[in-house]
Amino acid sequence: MVTTNSDKLDEISKQISELKQQLTQLRHETPDEPVEDHLLTKLDGTQVRLSDLFGERDDLLVIHNMGRGCPYCTLWADGFTGSYQHIANRCSFVLCSGDSWEIAMEFSESRNWNFPVVSGHDSQFAKAMGFQSEDGDWWPGVSAFRRNSDGTIVRNSSTEFGHGDDFCSVWPLFDLLKDGANGWEPKYKY
Repeated sequence: MVTTNSDKLDEISKQISELKQQLTQLRHETPDEPVEDHLLTKLDGTQVRLSDLFGERDDLLVIHNMGRGCPYCTLWADGFTGSYQHIANRCSFVLCSGDSWEIAMEFSESRNWNFPVVSGHDSQFAKAMGFQSEDGDWWPGVSAFRRNSDGTIVRNSSTEFGHGDDFCSVWPLFDLLKDGANGWEPKYKY
């Protein structure tokens, strides 16, 4: 029997699906990491604790965003505008920008982001979570937190964002095109 490209595509898709299920299971089995109740800055300049970002929920997703200087981070954040209401129905969600609160406020307003944004610019939060180097370089990604019944906070999972990840729909869609992304890069305006 001859194996066709269609057969190979089906087999690889099945393997990827199975690996994703294994990855999810492993993340759920990994011990929680205790987290300090870091101070961040809201877009009105007032400070807010990580614990306050949970609101009435016990689960929180924090998007680690490099700030307005990164068109890729902007692409990811713009995508959350469409999915925010769905995410917020399950858990709390906030984007933590590497920019100062003033710049983060101006930029989020210019992008019409409909989700909460805070600044981690003057905080050790990103560094403690592994999304900022000792030299001050920021990396994009996401951390999942749980607030325990005693008020302590743990991080139960995290991952970096990167070209081709599952957190930005344009990459898997472009992968379906004959020439893929074909050198395409995100821009602030089209």
